[in-house]
Amino acid sequence: MATRTYYYIDISHDGLNTLRRIRGSDKLVVEQMAAKQRALWDEQWEKKQQAESKRSQREVAAIQREAQKETALERTQQAQEALQEIEDLLKHALEEGVIFKWESLLKTEDFPEPEPARPPLQEVHPKPNAADPAFLPRFNFFDHFVSSWKKAKIDAAQQRFAVAVRLWETTAEGVEKSNAAAQEKYPQEVAAWQVRKDEFLQSQNLFKSRIEACKAAYEEKQVDAVAEYCDRVLSASRYPDCFPREWEVEYRPDNRILVVEFSLPAPDALPTLREVRYIQSKDAFRETHISDAQANKQYEAALYKMALRTLYELFKADYIDALSLIVFNGWVKSIDKTTGNETNSCVLSIEADKEEFMKIDLAQGDPKTHFQSMKGGSCSTLHSLTPVAPLLHVNREDARFINSYAVADGLDTRVNLSAMNSGDFEHLVRELFEKYFSKSGGAVKVTQASRDGGVDAVAFDPDPSRGGKIVIQAKRYTNTVGIAEVKDLYGTLLNEGASKGILVTTSDYGPDAYDFAKGKPITLLNGANLLHLLAKHGHLTKFEIVRARRILLEKEKQD
Repeated sequence: MATRTYYYIDISHDGLNTLRRIRGSDKLVVEQMAAKQRALWDEQWEKKQQAESKRSQREVAAIQREAQKETALERTQQAQEALQEIEDLLKHALEEGVIFKWESLLKTEDFPEPEPARPPLQEVHPKPNAADPAFLPRFNFFDHFVSSWKKAKIDAAQQRFAVAVRLWETTAEGVEKSNAAAQEKYPQEVAAWQVRKDEFLQSQNLFKSRIEACKAAYEEKQVDAVAEYCDRVLSASRYPDCFPREWEVEYRPDNRILVVEFSLPAPDALPTLREVRYIQSKDAFRETHISDAQANKQYEAALYKMALRTLYELFKADYIDALSLIVFNGWVKSIDKTTGNETNSCVLSIEADKEEFMKIDLAQGDPKTHFQSMKGGSCSTLHSLTPVAPLLHVNREDARFINSYAVADGLDTRVNLSAMNSGDFEHLVRELFEKYFSKSGGAVKVTQASRDGGVDAVAFDPDPSRGGKIVIQAKRYTNTVGIAEVKDLYGTLLNEGASKGILVTTSDYGPDAYDFAKGKPITLLNGANLLHLLAKHGHLTKFEIVRARRILLEKEKQD
């Protein structure tokens, strides 16, 4: 079966201090989903700014008693709405029904540019008329007796008329040329506009065909397409802004099981403000929060509702009956008060059969009771964040990875890296990058030589700005590395869904290799770069290309 290419975009919002990776098998669809997520964040940020601005304006007017009372009432109303939103987590989903439809991904907007209007023709004033009084001579009494005077006035009138005609002819010619140019340009403008419109519509149709292809793949129950569809369903589910929006899904077609690893909010993320009062005597606001017992009860109910809601939304959207069972694992990131370190604990896990689950009337009864009736596992008090064992895990292991071994400690100036065993060289590169990425909590894995698929090592960098999956290729070459090897790395990068590719060689790269890597997420490290990195970590060694060629040639003859 052909390898499915994955694309992803890492997006973030500075105002909300949040980031998310949008994944999918189709680049255009991923870009559309990323654009929608950005728009949603912008909307949330605008709402937050408006609320803060409104609140700030109210508090500035402290001297106005009525304004302060109104501010207190508004904040109380907002607090009640926030608490009610948590209360209605499950109710909202039940009223919403199916939250994702393929049509929601389509680009349906009209072409925004209006068709160019035909330019209006400039009008020319009427041609001067010799009978116009302005061009007729005006005689006085004496002109009738002095013929030369009369003739002079007649000549002057004729001259005025001749000048007016020449001026009109010049103006008429200019207007005619301008009208002709405008009329000639108009069809070109319309043609250019039509081209832009056709490209816009073609883009929409292309995107529509991509969506239809994704839909067809899902309806054919292709493994990756089912997982991607479930990811879209979860993306369409709206939660309060204080909730994390992170999850992983894995579809297992043999038994039609979907495993969902879902991030749940920490206890201190949920709102607890109940009422705000304005104390006139102190010119201050007094906040009243729900009790700790009420907050714990709210938190527990919210987590059970989120689990049931996720199961309901996924099963409800499963119109091709691809899912027979869903395993939901709810994870909470929090700070361990005893160590001060961040922990990520699975606090509840449930296995739900679709047929049995959809018979439950979730609108009635207690969420915790429904959860326990399906033999869901959780600690007795969820706010304590006591871990439970997940029923099933999303498989994050890659069968290509093998155990690594150390090479760097055995290096000295007698070792010729250019003649090193290729397997040892790959492990050396792995060891070198592991030292680099381990500073930020990353890891580097070496792949099996017979099944590497173009990958010698894979690095996992947790850094949110530069991190992600990084594929590494090690080329122990004695000749110049050409463009073909760099193109292979780029293809591997795309196929692996990696954020970056690194090519390391003991020799150097040709100009075409460097040109191809420009503007791409590719780093080329030559022999000199490698020696520098090794020396930086206290390992001194050398390259002897010519000698390595002889050594390698002798080995080939012996083999």
